[in-house]
Amino acid sequence: MAVKLKAIRRDDLSKSNTNQLRNEGFIPAVVYGNKKDPVTVAVDSIELLKTVRDEGRNAVITLDVEQGQAVDVMLHDYQTDPIKEQLTHADFYIVDMSQEMDVSVSIYLDGEAVGAKEGGILQQPQYELLIRAKPADIPEFIRIDVSELGIGDAIIVSDLKEAQNYQVLDDPDTTIVTVTAPGVEEDLEPSEEDESAEPELVNQKGENEEDTE
Repeated sequence: MAVKLKAIRRDDLSKSNTNQLRNEGFIPAVVYGNKKDPVTVAVDSIELLKTVRDEGRNAVITLDVEQGQAVDVMLHDYQTDPIKEQLTHADFYIVDMSQEMDVSVSIYLDGEAVGAKEGGILQQPQYELLIRAKPADIPEFIRIDVSELGIGDAIIVSDLKEAQNYQVLDDPDTTIVTVTAPGVEEDLEPSEEDESAEPELVNQKGENEEDTE
């Protein structure tokens, strides 16, 4: 079930009006996608943050646009002020609830590995999985039980149970988590390139990038 969020239409795109909106606790946003004409709106920044915190970054949001028809969207992109650490702009992508889409979902490790209790080192080189699912079937996170992992054991993508509502798109041989022996260092950490890669649907931009107001 989609969570609801109210939005007001933003026809005045002047900088002064935008600043006034931000002073009142709103942030400018654009709603687009699914062959629809883009619509400029404003949403309450606190309500948006609360929605993402409570429902997850891949939550389907029913955006109730003032003087318009409510649309199902996902938060696609956002910009922040790096000094004030506040949201300054958001992009919402209109989704078709009947069509599958590709999104990155966080991994949650459940339990304490047996090998870690015995002195082994738990390493997690993969923190997200790319999945394909209909919007309503996208999980908030993917839970993986590591409690039975001993020293030298690992869980790779192909070890995951096949889900009914989504398909994992990552390479089946990709290592998600492993337990190494004490004193044995393995190069399993994500590369700098991987660490800098942004999530598929939610990408943070700095204030110094163009603000599409």
